[in-house]
Amino acid sequence: MNKNYITISVTSNDLDKRIDKFLTEKVSSVSRNRLQSIILEKKVKINDQIILSSSSKIKSTGIIILEIPEPIEALAKPKDIKIKIIYEDRNLIIIDKNAGMVVHPGAGNFENTLVNALLHHCGNTLSGIGGVLRPGIVHRIDKMTSGLIVVAKDDQTHISLSNQFKNKTVEKEYYLFCWGGLINQKGSIQNYIIRSSRNRKKMTISKNNTGRFASTDYEILEDFQINDDNYISFVKCKLNTGRTHQIRVHMSHIGCPLLGDKLYGKQKIEKINDQKLKNFIINNFINSGRQALHAKKLGFYHPQKKERLTFETPFPEDFQNFLKILRDKNE
Repeated sequence: MNKNYITISVTSNDLDKRIDKFLTEKVSSVSRNRLQSIILEKKVKINDQIILSSSSKIKSTGIIILEIPEPIEALAKPKDIKIKIIYEDRNLIIIDKNAGMVVHPGAGNFENTLVNALLHHCGNTLSGIGGVLRPGIVHRIDKMTSGLIVVAKDDQTHISLSNQFKNKTVEKEYYLFCWGGLINQKGSIQNYIIRSSRNRKKMTISKNNTGRFASTDYEILEDFQINDDNYISFVKCKLNTGRTHQIRVHMSHIGCPLLGDKLYGKQKIEKINDQKLKNFIINNFINSGRQALHAKKLGFYHPQKKERLTFETPFPEDFQNFLKILRDKNE
């Protein structure tokens, strides 16, 4: 067998495990999403029997053979798109992503993503672990969220960074504006997040602790009163886990949805009497669907330099201008 095959022994301790979860534990160099795709491509066998579903349970001991397909030509193409580079070396690159930019190509957008820009800037130096549409992509932030993202240029760096995200040793700090005032100055939101059965684009809090555990620490930095009984809060959040839409779901769950985030909460624009403030929120957040969320700080261990690095980016222009309007109003 050549290097395109991985052989894994299955013991009695592995029985009744989901095959995709089992493979994720054993093959750290391949993401769970990629492993699920390989299963669907009928590239995984147990005792010479093809596994047809990623949710299949292991029912017998023996040998699993995993075929890693040869790389195919990337569907994403290089495109000269301006990106803000915070840091770059031979192993990785840190980008300050603008709100509105999609991280990787997908349905309806194959040309104007961060990946297209990176392929133009980096050429063929990006890690191949992310697959043909996500070369180098270790993690992602939502289209309408701004801020820091790290991209790997080689597979070894990609694997190390992925494991750091998995082991929750990456420092991730976000800042946001939300509707409403929080009761406690500091707090922690902990629960389980699952995909909504009613809207597949939306995540929701599990009522029976199924799904994936999610933990967010928050701190109110400033409260701004917009009328007699309504507030806008400026909040710092630290992610202890990294679930899809985690901050957006958590803030909505406690009754304080993000400004501009129509997917997870009612936008209380009708309660604002100040026309300047109202117009700014409508024009900069609500009309564009720009949730007021910025990934400001990112820290991790550089696997090649053997040191911990921490990066911070200034607030984007819309955040800075909005803070000035709120502070002026509350003087």
